Formats: sequence, C-alpha cells, structure tokens
Amino acid sequence: MTLYLYHYYDERTGPFRNLSDLEEHEAERVLDEIRQENKGFASKRSDDYLVIRRGLEEKARELFIGKGGQPVRKYPHYMTFGECPWLLDWFENGKQLSIPIGKFGKNSISFTYGDLFPAMRYDDGKKYRGQVYTLSEIVEVIREFGLPQEWNPLGEHGPERYIELQVWDDAPLRHD
Repeated sequence: MTLYLYHYYDERTGPFRNLSDLEEHEAERVLDEIRQENKGFASKRSDDYLVIRRGLEEKARELFIGKGGQPVRKYPHYMTFGECPWLLDWFENGKQLSIPIGKFGKNSISFTYGDLFPAMRYDDGKKYRGQVYTLSEIVEVIREFGLPQEWNPLGEHGPERYIELQVWDDAPLRHD
C-alpha cells in the first residue's frame, strides 16, 4: 500500500507558493492583498502573522536538525499526512495534490501533531505540543493518539485537525 502526502492550494496561484520565501516587505504586501480580497482562510490572519510564522518555522527547523534532519530550505513547504478534503475550503479555488511518501527522504521531512501554529504555541500540557517529529516518531504518535482528521475533523476537540508535514527540500516536489 502506498502512503500519500497531500498539499492544498489555490488554483490561481498554484502549489507550493510560500510567503516565507519572499522578502519581508513583499510577503507583507502579498498578505495585505489576500486580506483585501477577503477570500479564504488566509485573509483572516493577524497583523503579526508573518513574524510569528517565521519564528515558529525557525524553531521547527532547529528542532528537526537536532533530531538529525538535514533541511535544504530555510523555511518549509507544508503538506498533510493523510487526506483532509475540508482544507479545500480554505481557498477560493481549492485544489489538492498528492505525492507518494516514498519520494521524500526521511531527513528532509518533519511532522507536527496538528498545524505548526497550535502545535508550537498551545500550552495545554499535551505531550505532543512544542514537538517536531521524524517519520518514525510520528508513526508512534499516531499509534498513541490516532489521526486528528479522524477523531477531530470539525475541530470540536481542540486545534488538532491533521498532522502537518514540513517539507525541507524542493527536489521531491518537482514534476519529473
């Protein structure tokens, strides 16, 4: 059985477009445009979103390196471990793509149990908070807690609605 990782994006912009890859002023300009259009999930992000995001991404990168990860990118691209069709609603013209997990080197992907923001910022005593996991580690976490998209698809039981995958290398994302 082949396991797939999923990426959700807006058809107008295409997949793996990353605000963190832009210079700070350009990223703010793009985010302001998204806010002015008032369409999709991203239009509701706070004024300090980019500062918080980059800080969390840097922390995730450091934690991943500490576990033997070898990130090529400074900031990750994002995918989900398992399908989450409701994420299509985050975008005006939502699209989904899937890539077999075998295309990714284990030293180029990390995981958080839930989205990076709540995984790193909530302080509710859950043992998976503040953690970045390797592939072998996330498998154990799933055995213990299950897939959030199965036990919490509507977010009624907390912020965990999926397992997020941070992709630290562009090579597996290229269409060959």
